[in-house]
Amino acid sequence: MAAKHKQMVIEMRDIVKNFFIGLPNELHILKNIDITVEEGEFVSIVGQSGSGKSTLMNLIGALDRPTSGFYALDGHNIAEMNDNGLSDIRNQKIGFVFQTFNLIPRSTALRNVELPMLYSGISSGKRTKKAKELLEIMEMGDRMDHLPNELSGGQKQRVAIARAMANDPAIILADEPTGSLDSATGRMVMDIFHKLHTEQGKTIILITHNAVLAKETQRMLTIHDGRIVGETVMEKSQ
Repeated sequence: MAAKHKQMVIEMRDIVKNFFIGLPNELHILKNIDITVEEGEFVSIVGQSGSGKSTLMNLIGALDRPTSGFYALDGHNIAEMNDNGLSDIRNQKIGFVFQTFNLIPRSTALRNVELPMLYSGISSGKRTKKAKELLEIMEMGDRMDHLPNELSGGQKQRVAIARAMANDPAIILADEPTGSLDSATGRMVMDIFHKLHTEQGKTIILITHNAVLAKETQRMLTIHDGRIVGETVMEKSQ
């Protein structure tokens, strides 16, 4: 690894997340989480159901705010941002990929990929051109006019990854992206992430319960009962 300094895109210090604060049934979900992710890293966060990884994903993705602690996302202090600011940073800095795809059912693959660019105020012509290019990269050029219900699970996930790339985000946040796919299709999706990481230098955070997939990343963080209990640096990512 070169000694060149890389920008910190995720910096979490002493992050706590509680629900039902001040009530008798107050829940302590995340406990003193410290995480840093550098630009261009491929990091996984692995944990079983109930470990807190979904809550952590929501905080990393600025979909929710911590109860206490410091969080900077690509240099922006989340605590200092209002809801509109958080919405903007999500759209500009993070590409989300979900297990359930989250495609708009009545919109074609092309229109689904265009959607984040619409919210960013990009002109119609530029949106369509970029969306077509991204679908071609995902080998979905011949399916761009299809609706989601006309696509297989793997095809839907490739559309979702193209959509995640639409605004050229600093970070791709993938939440169980292979969870609803068969093993062969899941392998294809992981290969796409590796390609985005190695060829485009994307920072990727993979949230998963699958330790085998997690070991393909450069660094694996293990979360259990709301705490980061282990960190494994891989000798060589795939």
